[in-house]
Amino acid sequence: MIIAGLVLAAAAAAFHVFIFALESLKWTEPETRKIFGVASEADAVTMKQLAFNQGFYNLFLALTALLGVGLYIMGSATVGLTLVFAGTGTMLAAALVLVLSDRSKTRAALMQGTLPLLAVVATAIGVAVS
Repeated sequence: MIIAGLVLAAAAAAFHVFIFALESLKWTEPETRKIFGVASEADAVTMKQLAFNQGFYNLFLALTALLGVGLYIMGSATVGLTLVFAGTGTMLAAALVLVLSDRSKTRAALMQGTLPLLAVVATAIGVAVS
């Protein structure tokens, strides 16, 4: 079950790298504005610095989880699992903050939080039964 958790953590990390690319690299593009519900290019330009910064938060969460997966695979189980839980747990917490702060963002929160939730649950079960 730990392996399933690690695969889910890696998938959650990949999704957060995708979010990083949208927020930090492609924020003002029409496709990205549509995804995030930013109607005008002028609004996107105004929000660009905030989105850039937020994108890096997503990248750092992804890197934390991926480093944990890598360390676990290389034999550092305790440190690896700690980083997997830190990365995916924080991703999940961010999704909860999103939906609790604005119920209209439920779909986005589900997209952002489902893989981390599954990773946390699967990894925790794997740790509990090992």
